Parts: sequence; structure tokens; C-alpha cells
Amino acid sequence: MMQRKSIPRIFSMGLILLCIFHILFVFYTKRIIQNLKSVRVQQGKNPFHLSTRDAAARKQLSFLDLNSTRHTLKANDVKHPEAIDKPPIRLEDEGKQNSETPDAKTKKRIPLFLEWRQSLTKARRKQAWSLFLKFGYNAYFSNGLPLNRSIPDTRSSRCLTKNYPSQLPTLSVILIFLDEAMSVIQRAITSIINRTPSHLLKELILVDDFSSHNELKDKLDKQMDLYALKYPGLLKLIRHTKRKGIAGARNSGWQAATSDVVVILDAHIEVNIGWAEPILARIQEDHTVIVTPMFDNIHFNSFKVIPHSLAAYGFNWLLWCRYDPLPKDWLALNDDTAPVKSPSIFGIFGANRLFLEEIGLLDGGMQIYGGENVELSLRVWQCGGKIEVLPCSRVAHLERAHKPYAPKLGLAIKHNALRVAEVWMDEYKSMVYFFWNLPLENPGIEYGDISPRKELQKKLKCKSFDWYLKNVYPSLKPIQNIVGYGKMKNSANEHVCIDEGPFSSNTPILENCKEYRSQLIFYCRTGEFYVGRLYAEWYWQDRCLIDPGEGHWPILKTCTEAINKELYMYWDFKQGAAVINRTTKRCLEIKNHSSFYILVLRECTGQIWTIQHTVREEAASRY
Repeated sequence: MMQRKSIPRIFSMGLILLCIFHILFVFYTKRIIQNLKSVRVQQGKNPFHLSTRDAAARKQLSFLDLNSTRHTLKANDVKHPEAIDKPPIRLEDEGKQNSETPDAKTKKRIPLFLEWRQSLTKARRKQAWSLFLKFGYNAYFSNGLPLNRSIPDTRSSRCLTKNYPSQLPTLSVILIFLDEAMSVIQRAITSIINRTPSHLLKELILVDDFSSHNELKDKLDKQMDLYALKYPGLLKLIRHTKRKGIAGARNSGWQAATSDVVVILDAHIEVNIGWAEPILARIQEDHTVIVTPMFDNIHFNSFKVIPHSLAAYGFNWLLWCRYDPLPKDWLALNDDTAPVKSPSIFGIFGANRLFLEEIGLLDGGMQIYGGENVELSLRVWQCGGKIEVLPCSRVAHLERAHKPYAPKLGLAIKHNALRVAEVWMDEYKSMVYFFWNLPLENPGIEYGDISPRKELQKKLKCKSFDWYLKNVYPSLKPIQNIVGYGKMKNSANEHVCIDEGPFSSNTPILENCKEYRSQLIFYCRTGEFYVGRLYAEWYWQDRCLIDPGEGHWPILKTCTEAINKELYMYWDFKQGAAVINRTTKRCLEIKNHSSFYILVLRECTGQIWTIQHTVREEAASRY
């Protein structure tokens, strides 16, 4: 009986002990969180801006993560092409995105071969990862795919019923490559041979831009011998003894070509059914038109072909490629087989062989990769040609997750961008310098001898870049009257810079000065401050610095909204002076708050600001 009475007492004591344990656990957890917060404050972290963008920058998202997102956007969003091309990255890395080899941490974070790796042994997984690092795509999986595989026909139904002339020009296809997987090259060759009418395909020219992989030497030579037996006289192989870059490799292919039309492709492609006829028919109609197929995407992991919505091809002021919305006059035709007028090409294109020579081929002064397509595009449009995307010609393109053959592209891409700007962009060349955050004088980037290209420009009597903007690419908008640009610092603490902050908050912040594009500021002579990532496109909403007129915090609003609503968006500023709102007369200043700094609006206390680069008055008023 006594034992039965003691049971409730023991149970009650147990409950009391359990409650005490929970209380102590909660108290201990709270102390840990407080300690972590205090450490973050002591380190100068601003708890007001622990944004997604900031966290992403801290973690330095792997290139695979960025590209997976980018591929998804490519398949679903043509209206916002900048999001396609450029995830938020540092300026110092701009131009070498996808170019670095992922580290071991990336391997652990990313289930690279999620769809099929469970069937692999540990040794084969290691081999697959090694091949991925070597090529930038899932070469292990590619090696197991049929060379003559079928891919989805992504043409519209009206393309299937379209008829082409029985007599068409002959075709030379040029495939350029550098350290490509053999299976990828062979699949490209197989698709071209099988999906191009044999009476039109005169030759298939391979250009090896000095590959270092052994399998692309003896093994490829043996494969070429087999092709020669099966397709006598069809295939040619050109090997460079030093690397010439994309432009040089394409020029080498052109020099070896003998047919009426040349189509220049990367070797990591697969052409689709009926891809060649639209190209040949359109060039036969007009020999001055440079045409480009519509690209679908071959995913670097699964090798699945992801159809892409039809779009025009454009570029931004960094001279990076982008998908642009379809022109209104094309939409008005209500014919999805009609050629689409396009400001630019992405690099893969077809042209009349002699016309391409007449306008100067590709610029051999371009280095490695990037910008050569924009240079050709501007030259074609300004010098008497035109560019069109052909909806009924579809080519699937494999985009690497990283470019192992070119780990440091930054300098080369800036070299190429400035070369384009100096030759073809006249007074608008400043925009390229602004967007790359380079000083207009002594930028520290060599762009080589441009005198031969200038002579070509005179010989061809080319139109101005102003004509190009007004008649070909009106949506690419120059920013007027920029007098200062770059990072912006305050005399109270020169280690922090203005940053656009989390995009959704519309609140600028102070951040440790880094080479982030979110920290670029553009000040116009008319008084606007453009803050952060800038697009200068009619369909993008660039943001301006605003004094809301009340409260202590500056905000960001789209410049269009600020103008329409007559918000307080105009500021007085000179280098080494205060930033004063013209209407409210309040100063933009910084304030120390618990070991970190915040931006505030208040009565002026004498703080001064400096901006990284200034523009001479006469240069700022050129356009």
C-alpha cells in the first residue's frame, strides 16, 4: 500500500525536474543567441542588413548553384534577361563567372548527379566528378549517351509546314573547340551530318584552338580517319599551334571554307531537324544578312534539352549577352516563322562567306572570350548589313557550369569590351567604362592596336553608334550627364560604402567596401543618384536615392516613379563636400550605432563624401 502511495509523489517530482530542465535549456539557448548577436555587432556587422543578397555574397554561392538558377530563368523568363546572364556577383569577378573550378565544399553541397548517381559505385562517382572538373559539364554521362541520339523537335507547328526553295546555296559548317569531351564533339558532328541534307553540306571544318587534352590528339586523329572512310572529303581538321581565342579560331575556320555560306558553331551543340534550310534560304534572299538560330539549352548535368522561348539577342553596357523581348512589329505580323530583327548575335551565326570577308571577319585583336559577338554585331549593323534570329532554325547549346580552360577571364573581357567601345561606340563609349567601373583616362586595361579596325570603319563608310541606338537598339539607354561614379565613402568612416541593400527593402545601407556591383553609385549633373545594380534599359526600373521628407532614413524608388510623383530625388554634391537634398535641405550622413554605421538624413554636421571616379564637365556633356 505504501508503494502505491509513493508512485504519484515520484511522478510529480519527475514532472517538476522536467520543467526545470526545460527552463534551463531555454535560458541557455537564449544566452547563446545573445552571445552570437553580440559577436556580430562587435565585428561591425549591421543587423539591419542581413539580407539574402548579403548572405549570398558571404557564402559565395557555388558557380553550379548560380548556373542552375540561370538555366531555369532562361527557360522561363525572357522579359528580364539581365537576371538570366548575371546573378549578383562581385565586380572583380564580373567577366569570369563560370570560369573557376568548383572546390571540394561545392562537391559536398551540390548533388551534381542527382538523377542517376545512386546507381554508381563510389569509384565511378569519383571518376564522374573528376570529368566534371575537367570539362565543366557531366562528361561521364555524355560518354554513355548515344552519339546519334534524338532530341525534341522544338520548332513551332507552322515551321513544320514551311517550304524552302529546291535550289539552295552550299554550306560549310565550322566547329571550334578547346578541351572538349570527345563524345560531345562526336555528337555535334553526328547531328550535323544526320540532320543536314547531304547535297547542301559541302564540308564540316573542325578547328582545335590548341587543346591540351591528350584524347583530342591521337584519338581524334584516328576518329577523323574513320570519318574520312565513311564520308570522303567531308571533314577537315585544323589545329592551332598556339591559342588564338574564339575570334581567331572562327577566322581560321572561315579561311578553310569554300562554300557559299558558312555557319560557325561551338562544338558543344546538337543541331535540330531542319536547322539548315531556313539559314540557307534567308541568306539566298539577302546576302547582307547575318542570321542566327534560336538556341535551346542542353543542361550541363542531365544533358536534357530545355526548349527556350523565342527572343531577340541583345547586350547590356557591360557588353554581355542578354535575351531581349520580341520586337512589337514582329509580333504584329502574327507569324512565328518570320525572321526576328535582332540587335546582336550570341556568337553562333550563319553568313554569306564573301560578305563576311567584305565586312572584316571577326576582330582578331579580341582575346580568349567575350565581346567578339558584340563587335561583329555593331559592325554588321553600322556597315551595311543586318542581323536576324530565325525561329525555324533550332540549335541546342551546351553551356558549361564552369570554364576550366579559362580560369581568369576578367582582364581579357575588359580588354575586349574597351576595344569594342573605342572603335564602334563613339561618344557613348563612356558607358562601357562606367559600367565596368573603370576610369575614363588611364583605365589600366590595354585594348591593343585598333588602327586597322578604324581604317576598316572608314573604308566601309559605317554609320555612327548614335544611328545604331536610334534605329536598331533604342531600348539600350545611355545615362545622361554622369559626373561621378563608383563606390561612395563618407569622411566619418572610409571603410564602409553606400550599398543598395536588400532589393525588396528599398533601403540603402552601409556595407564594408567591396567590389560589389550593388555598391556602384552614379551621380548625374542634374542631381540624381542612381544606386546599385544598373541596367539602363527601358523595361528595367533603375532606382534613385530619395529623401522621403519625413523620418531619418533615405529610401530607393524607381527613378520613373520618383519623377512622376515628384519625390525628392535631386541632390547637390561636389567631390569632397556634403550631399544635400535640394528640396528638404537635409544632408545624407552616416551615424555610429552600436559599433556599426547606418545612413541617416538630418541637419548637416559637416560630413563630406567622395565618389570613386569623377568625369570632366566637357566629357559629361557630350551626350
